[in-house]
Amino acid sequence: MVHYTCDMCGKPLLAGEDIRYVVKIEVYSTCDDIMDTDDLDEELWEMEDDSEDNDRSDGEDMEGDRDDEEYRTFRFDLCHKCHKKYLQDPLFLKSWNRTRFSEN
Repeated sequence: MVHYTCDMCGKPLLAGEDIRYVVKIEVYSTCDDIMDTDDLDEELWEMEDDSEDNDRSDGEDMEGDRDDEEYRTFRFDLCHKCHKKYLQDPLFLKSWNRTRFSEN
């Protein structure tokens, strides 16, 4: 039997009794630079070469080849109460402001 707990408050979530919410977050870089067609063609050739190299690899985990800062996913289980808090302040900006200390 699978047991879930709220990743924010630690409350155990009982199957069939508690509503469980799932938050999935993807973090990845974007390519906003406008490239001319020569650069784009060169980039495509490099990508094809890289994919051929990966196809020839001896079963190594492709996730290990990626830079951890380039692409990450997160998954959190939340109880009803924490779900409501999360939707009101998903980046915890309000919470951050409250924890500032005065300078002495």
